Amino acid sequence: MRTVSRGSKPPPAALAARSKKGTELERARTHMSAALPPGAKRKAFAFQAYKAEGVKKRLEDLFHGKCAYCESLYASQAPVDVEHYRPKGSVEGDPAHPGYWWLAAEWTNLLPSCLDCNRRRKQVVPTISAGLAVLYEGMKTGKQDSFPVLGRRATAEPDDLSSERPLLLDPTRDDPDKHLAFWLGGDRGAGLVYPAPVAGAAVGPLVLPEVSEDAVAVGNHATAAGVSVRGAVSIQVYGLNRLRLVQERARLLQQLRFLESVFLDISKVSHDLTTVNVTVARPELVDATDRLDRLQRRILDQMQSLAAPTAPHSAVAKAYLRDFRNRVASLPPS
Repeated sequence: MRTVSRGSKPPPAALAARSKKGTELERARTHMSAALPPGAKRKAFAFQAYKAEGVKKRLEDLFHGKCAYCESLYASQAPVDVEHYRPKGSVEGDPAHPGYWWLAAEWTNLLPSCLDCNRRRKQVVPTISAGLAVLYEGMKTGKQDSFPVLGRRATAEPDDLSSERPLLLDPTRDDPDKHLAFWLGGDRGAGLVYPAPVAGAAVGPLVLPEVSEDAVAVGNHATAAGVSVRGAVSIQVYGLNRLRLVQERARLLQQLRFLESVFLDISKVSHDLTTVNVTVARPELVDATDRLDRLQRRILDQMQSLAAPTAPHSAVAKAYLRDFRNRVASLPPS
């Protein structure tokens, strides 16, 4: 997950399109306020505006065809789910809540999601054994109607959303780097995402979230461990450590490690040639050194392209390059 700005363009026109009965929001208000006979249950409103092609196209452009949560290229897997950050029809764990129906066509509440991040299904996720070996077990992940909050939940259109304190990260509102950290090593834990340590917490080993579908349990475990509660809950709800996703990030890290090793080998050869040229002073050595330097720059360009906003899983590549810069002083800023 990486930060994305919605920019200053107005929302897609389809979200406020008007029919003879008004905009979708106006029709939803009428539907939700209509009196019901005693004992009758209100039928779900058929929201359609968020499904418009213009909305999907804007989200695809904004997120470069990637899932807002896991950064997978959803176009290569399945059609995009236009996801409601605050769920529109119901809220998990609160059967009396009508859902945030008044935000169903609100541009700032819409995100593109792959099926695995948005739909609840059983996934294989990591855990740590007593011997610190990475193991895997099954649990249900996927956002669906989940929206855990710490504060007072808004239940009606006039309510103040700022009092809710959501536990799920939204890349258009939050800086994921403050809440998520990646394991960059080449061992079995490569590609795992962890909740980041909270400011002021003692530096220690990274701690995986509690393997639980209960956001309260996950949050309590994160608090006790001194790591980001929002990071931990987001990892478990979105399924950011489901096995296939971790494997994709591990392959990306393997590619980056290979490019780094080639970069360092070339750097050593170039340095050796420069040293020899001090005493031999042959023009072909100067030319060879220049060519090696150009090759190094191409390798750096390739590494940085893997961390570009358009690249899948770019957040882990960006984290790797930050670490690389700390180890290799000659790496220019991206």
